[in-house]
Amino acid sequence: MADRDPHEIIARIAEGVATVPKADWDACAGIANPFVSHDFLSALEDSGSVGPGTGWQSVPIVVDGPDGRIAAALPAYVKSHSKGEYVFDHAWADAYMRAGGRYYPKLQIASPFSPVPGPRLLMRDAALAPALLAAAEMVVGQNGLSSAHATFVEQAQLPLFEAAGWLIREDSQFHWTNRDYASFDDFLADLSSRKRKDIRKERAAAVAGLDIIHLTGAEITEAHWDIFWEFYQDTGSRKWGRPYLTRSCFSLLGERMAGRLLLILALKAGKPIAGALNMIGADTLYGRYWGCVEDVPFLHFELCYYQAIDIAIALGLKNVEAGAQGGHKLARGYGPVPTYSAHYIADAAFRSAVEDFLAREREAAAQERGWLAERTPFRKG
Repeated sequence: MADRDPHEIIARIAEGVATVPKADWDACAGIANPFVSHDFLSALEDSGSVGPGTGWQSVPIVVDGPDGRIAAALPAYVKSHSKGEYVFDHAWADAYMRAGGRYYPKLQIASPFSPVPGPRLLMRDAALAPALLAAAEMVVGQNGLSSAHATFVEQAQLPLFEAAGWLIREDSQFHWTNRDYASFDDFLADLSSRKRKDIRKERAAAVAGLDIIHLTGAEITEAHWDIFWEFYQDTGSRKWGRPYLTRSCFSLLGERMAGRLLLILALKAGKPIAGALNMIGADTLYGRYWGCVEDVPFLHFELCYYQAIDIAIALGLKNVEAGAQGGHKLARGYGPVPTYSAHYIADAAFRSAVEDFLAREREAAAQERGWLAERTPFRKG
């Protein structure tokens, strides 16, 4: 048998992220963003949050390096629906199916259930980007899929998708930026007088009669996960109809990512009534899940937004990302920023229609961000 050409690039589909050696995957993913880590993605698989019956079939695309280790990877999933993505293509699916096409299944390159910008091309060698995207296109073609979608792509990777001819979609989120603040009061000093007073009143009202505690690492026990699961189920059933994550997923995250988790609980007479779960990145605090069993005015804002700012300042983090949507974040110091996704459409006619739509949507999104940026609570001038 002839030896393999050392310049030959071979991509393959692994049977899930959990089957890929953790050290190899993380060498490609890096350490900055926890949502593309082996720990997070394998916990989703091992807990049954993705996999049979969920509409998310894990099909990570990997490229093996000449040293026998994974040199590049895509966190990819075959999807039979568009739930849990936070980039809404329902109108695309409806239009394609009305035209006689079959939109599902499709290929999704993402961190499931996580509207968090980050790398989607995970690489030890950046020169492998074209091979990864070509492999994704081949998976679409060879398996009769309609399309491939990379959602919440970090801005630095957009040129790689554009060079491959993928269509770029633009949306917005609200993020908080640390301007070298030494304290929450320093942050408030940047706001208009009226907004400072509003936030102080909100915070005081939210915590009246309550104790707020922060837990991380080994401090988070199974009893805490039981409590938070109750909170999460309430929020999930109201937002999505069925919570995306299973109970065991929280236990696995606690086992595998304890040092990157921060759980905030509000206690009333010693009993938890609300909580917010955050993940800690290299320079960003990511607010992910929130829930409560008792409604308290402004408590959501306190646990998810203001406490997150306090923590980011204490840890010296540059940003707080508090999830998708939520114009109410604007008044609380979270400014509008663009988010991006990239799309490969196999059908030429459908691609042309989507491309025209995206051009108009991008212009509208940019105009809206400009309008919102003029209405932040920060002092003018």
